[in-house]
Amino acid sequence: MMKTLTGWGRTDPSTAQIYQPRSLEQIQSVLAAAEPASLIVRGLGRSYGNPAQCAEGTVFELTGFDHIQLDAATGYATCGAGASLDEVLRVSVPAGFFLPVTPGTRNVTIGGAIAADVHGKNHHGEGSFASHVQWLKLVDGSGQLRQLSPSDPATAEAFWATAGGMGLTGVIVEACFRLIPISSSMISVDTTRFRDLDALMAAMVEADARTRYSVAWVDSLNLAGRGVLTCGDHAQAAEVGGVDPLHYDPKALAGAPSLLPGGLLNTWTVRAFNEAWYRKAPKQREGELQAISPYFHPLDGVSNWNRIYGPAGFLQYQFAVPDTAAHLVRTTLEALRQIGAPSFLTVLKRFGPGNPGPLSFPMPGWTLAADVSAAVPGLFALLDQLDEKVAEAGGRLYLAKDSRQSATMLERSYPRLHEWRQQRALLDPRGVFSSDLAQRVKL
Repeated sequence: MMKTLTGWGRTDPSTAQIYQPRSLEQIQSVLAAAEPASLIVRGLGRSYGNPAQCAEGTVFELTGFDHIQLDAATGYATCGAGASLDEVLRVSVPAGFFLPVTPGTRNVTIGGAIAADVHGKNHHGEGSFASHVQWLKLVDGSGQLRQLSPSDPATAEAFWATAGGMGLTGVIVEACFRLIPISSSMISVDTTRFRDLDALMAAMVEADARTRYSVAWVDSLNLAGRGVLTCGDHAQAAEVGGVDPLHYDPKALAGAPSLLPGGLLNTWTVRAFNEAWYRKAPKQREGELQAISPYFHPLDGVSNWNRIYGPAGFLQYQFAVPDTAAHLVRTTLEALRQIGAPSFLTVLKRFGPGNPGPLSFPMPGWTLAADVSAAVPGLFALLDQLDEKVAEAGGRLYLAKDSRQSATMLERSYPRLHEWRQQRALLDPRGVFSSDLAQRVKL
């Protein structure tokens, strides 16, 4: 069927033929007849821009590839690419295991988590999702099923081109990855409020060596850059008590209205929200037990929350920069504030060493993510200017969140792009795989 698609930001719609293959043979059959630049795979549509769209082409949805096999003896999970992190958690947590890495939503497929090489609150210590993948199975552009492993010299380069490759090297159909053993489904969380950005960032650097998970919310409208830092780790069963310390049953508590006025989110409403959010956080609290969902996936508690930005949609500006360019965090917040682009969801995290993926986003240093309404006047011109500063500092933008960077910016900020293109040419010699993102940035 033909369907008009957007990313989670609800911008840049395009129409494609949706196909839901139920077998490997069906994937290979469609590939054999595919024209160049006519096909991409889509997971649950949580990339903010358009990497899972292919205008006038074919979009695969791998809903039939959703099997999950957990090996409790080894701590490995083998999953179909269409299985979601939510589905994996529902199987693994009651069995005493947790995902090695989880982004801010559990509504991401395994294939999408690898294609975007997602990161989480533990990157400073444990890297991104692909760093925990043992092997994956890929149907390449010629229809050949390949098993790729980072530990196999014969396939390692192809593996790392696929991890972070945004679906442009082939169709991931299955993967095996490590899990983290846990004895409870609760997180022991330390929360601290900071009155200014410098103190917050200093505390985050100090937390790198002592905490597994850390993330900061920043008040984007506050001149001092105040914020709230939460650090955590998996609580032990003895700390939790109760009949079932591994109980896990997340639910969406509410839904956003389908139609909201475009001006609902403005400087005044966001300022009021930020004030309330900052005040509700304790100045200092240690060892608070929180469930997995409120700590890792708070916005999943509101279904379709992306609608609150109104019909114009929104974008997320997320960059990574080395420690030497930490000043760009404040520069970006001040610039967005000056043009009246308020963000109530502004997240700051620390990154540790990156992995060998030439298109993998994380690098040692900082990452700031700010959600902003796409209707703000002057926003795109400002972001072009900020792009320049990020590139000059040796930083980059996250392809899974991007909806507007230029091909020139991509070339400047991913210095190993040529390596990725070489591997892509080997995996997809006919150039079958493409996307609206790939066309825009000339991947």
